[in-house]
Parts: sequence; C-alpha cells; structure tokens
Amino acid sequence: MAMAVPYKHPSSLNCELRIIEAKNLEFISTGKFFVRCYLNTRNNERIRLNSTREIPSTSQPFWNESTSLECSSTANSYCIDELKQQSVVFELRWRNNSPMFGRFGGSKLLGKAEVSWKDVLESSELVVQRWVSIVPSSSSSSLVVEGLKPPALHVEMKVRVPNMAAEMMMVSKRRDVALKRWKDCGCRHGHCCNSGDVELFALMATIEAF
Repeated sequence: MAMAVPYKHPSSLNCELRIIEAKNLEFISTGKFFVRCYLNTRNNERIRLNSTREIPSTSQPFWNESTSLECSSTANSYCIDELKQQSVVFELRWRNNSPMFGRFGGSKLLGKAEVSWKDVLESSELVVQRWVSIVPSSSSSSLVVEGLKPPALHVEMKVRVPNMAAEMMMVSKRRDVALKRWKDCGCRHGHCCNSGDVELFALMATIEAF
C-alpha cells in the first residue's frame, strides 16, 4: 500500500484509489488475477500506478488495496480543474501459470474500466464507491463464455482536501449554480439575479488569490 505524500502546499489534493474486489470470473479456473491502474491526463498522457498483488484464480478475488496520490498546484482552482480532466483506467489482468516454451507466459489483458475524478469531485462526500463493468479486450473475447455476466470491478475513489481547498470547492459549486441562474435569466443586467451572487464572486476571488 502506497503512503500519502505529506502536504507541502495548501493547494494540494490527496487522492485515494482503492481496489476492493472483482466478480463474475467463473470462466477462468487457473492462473492468477491482478489489477493494473493508469492515470489518464487531459494531455493524453498515461501514467502507470501501482498494481495489486496477484491472487489465485477464483470467481470473486478480493484485494482491498489502496494507493494514495497527490495533486498540487500554485492555485486551488487550477488544481481542482486539472483533476476534473483526469480519470483512472483499471485493467483486469490474468496470468497463466502454465509454462510455455520453458518459461511462464506474461499477463493477459481481460478488459478495462474507467472512472473520472470529476465524478468524485462532484459527489457530496468527495468519494465514489461502485461496481464498474469490465469491457472485454479483443484478445480476451475467446475466454468469455456466452450467457455469463461480464466481469466487474468494485472500486473506491476518494479526494481529501485541506480546509482552504475544501472551501474553494464549495464556492466553486455555488458559483456554477449562480452562473447557470444568471445565464438562464436572460436579462443580462442583474435585476433578476440574487444579490448574494456578488458576495459569492468576491469570496471566489479572495480564495483564488490566496
């Protein structure tokens, strides 16, 4: 389990990724399962994260392993916006224990699932725990038995923020609501808009300047 990096700046977000378990893997009775994770950025970069330990084949392997990451920037708003553009790709992989040509074969990709950090940031508790369906890879389609449920992965993604960043996120959500209300109003002169929005944007500017 990777340890969280201590906060070095008030504009940092600590992100926790937990691989809990998988299910619907009855179609494979040998070898070992493990999960490999990648961080997808908005620049189409793919950063490899930790892999889980390898578990002997079972219909519902259980890991419950976590990895912590840190997103930091010179501005809270930029850090949050950057994270919203990123996602985590989960690769469910299988390693066959049978020797091949005198050596053990490499792992085989069974399929992938992807979850966006935006879903986490927009959740009420800054945490998302869900079962995500694994989309089979073309190379693993021959292993899947027709009529069986597709494999699924149980994951949890969480964001922990310092007090200033937490306040920033709350204000950001309120700002989005205020902007939508102003756009839907159509008057463009503020007569129909809540006067509290002026205080909201002032607070927003104060926090971003921090």
